[in-house]
Amino acid sequence: MEELKRQAAARALEEVRDGMKLGLGTGSTAKHFVDLLGERVRAGLDVIGVPTSEVTRAQAERCGIRLTTLDDIDRLDLTIDGADEIEPALNVIKGGGGALLREKIVAAASDRMIVIADDSKWVDVLGRFPLPIEVIPFGLAATRRAIAKAFAESSVSGQMVVRNGKDGHVFVTDGGHWIVDAHLERIADAPRLAGLLNAIPGVVEHGLFIGLASTAILAGAAHGIRVVERR
Repeated sequence: MEELKRQAAARALEEVRDGMKLGLGTGSTAKHFVDLLGERVRAGLDVIGVPTSEVTRAQAERCGIRLTTLDDIDRLDLTIDGADEIEPALNVIKGGGGALLREKIVAAASDRMIVIADDSKWVDVLGRFPLPIEVIPFGLAATRRAIAKAFAESSVSGQMVVRNGKDGHVFVTDGGHWIVDAHLERIADAPRLAGLLNAIPGVVEHGLFIGLASTAILAGAAHGIRVVERR
């Protein structure tokens, strides 16, 4: 599986040109991309990156990649990031690594977003992967009730669980928030659910990336590399 992820990352690297401003994703597949990009940078490629998490920032610095922030530049040429699920319209679930807020800010500031994954992440309908919803701890019970109402209005239902970290304590994002993982199984109308969640005051962000990915690069053992463009 790691080799497939690396193959997808290597194919995405072919889209990078000298002088580009890049969004650098977070997660196991994006990690391969940052490693490969670092090799190209050490060989003379001139790019600058905006990391989507503190983990990616530390990795990029170790790889010798120049970094900046969205405070210092207006737009990014390209963001390369992983995905937890991808459907045929290239709507995506992200946030399994807990960096969804920064990932979405960076993606929205980019001219293009390429998602890279092994082909097990390709699905007909989003929802099998739990939907991460980043929330403010204050008033969590009220926020959960509002989320449940949004689920009902978009004809989905499922258990909500506050995410714990590897230490057994509540997982805290880089922004100081918590994540509620919603086990929905099937999201028939992801854009509608995204809009309803956006309207909840206690929700900081959610893992539905609607209309942001322009290209998906999928690596599979049977069929090799597949590139899918958003219609």
